[in-house]
Amino acid sequence: MIAGAGSVGRSIARELLAHEHQVTLIDRQPSAMRVAQVPDAEWLLADACELPTLREVKADECDVMVAATGDDKANLVVALLAKTEFGVPRTVARVNNPKNEWMFDEAWGVDVAVSTPRIMTAMVEEAVAVGDLVKIFTFHQSRADILELTLPSDSPLVGVRVGEIVWPADTVLAAIVRDTRPLAPSADDTLEGRDELLFVTGRDAQEQQLEDLLLHGPSAS
Repeated sequence: MIAGAGSVGRSIARELLAHEHQVTLIDRQPSAMRVAQVPDAEWLLADACELPTLREVKADECDVMVAATGDDKANLVVALLAKTEFGVPRTVARVNNPKNEWMFDEAWGVDVAVSTPRIMTAMVEEAVAVGDLVKIFTFHQSRADILELTLPSDSPLVGVRVGEIVWPADTVLAAIVRDTRPLAPSADDTLEGRDELLFVTGRDAQEQQLEDLLLHGPSAS
């Protein structure tokens, strides 16, 4: 189910349909009913913030509810109703105004919040920064983070085997990207300068310890 049939909602629908998912688009604006642009989706002209609408589309049978409208208040209401009234296993909500991001959490029934400005900022930082730990994404339900750092050529960890490195608590090296090739790190892999390192960290992870370790070696951590 996708609440919001604007350009964002339609784009999501097309991607999901291409991966053989069943999709229903809901919007209360007649002007949004551009059925010909996503002809394989089910369409409903109605307000997704209202319980009768969600009952009509059988929200209790859907796997994921995507709240993709341009109104943060509406997205929060859709996520909350989907989670609390219909037990939807996973809710994804669009954050239009970064100032509202703090509200998009489990208290409002949001499993994953997607803030385009924040993601774009992270992508810019990731593209231009070497030696800076960049937060790419936060899973709002678990509070786990995906972090990225491009290892400087003068890091003390260059030439060190992954199995010899003691990472800070709640920190996992998930992938190494080397010359555009993603690698699943093993204990015998050796880090190289300009490696792009992707970490998954828990809510209690010490990000400063991780950055010190990567830039200055074990003595700094």
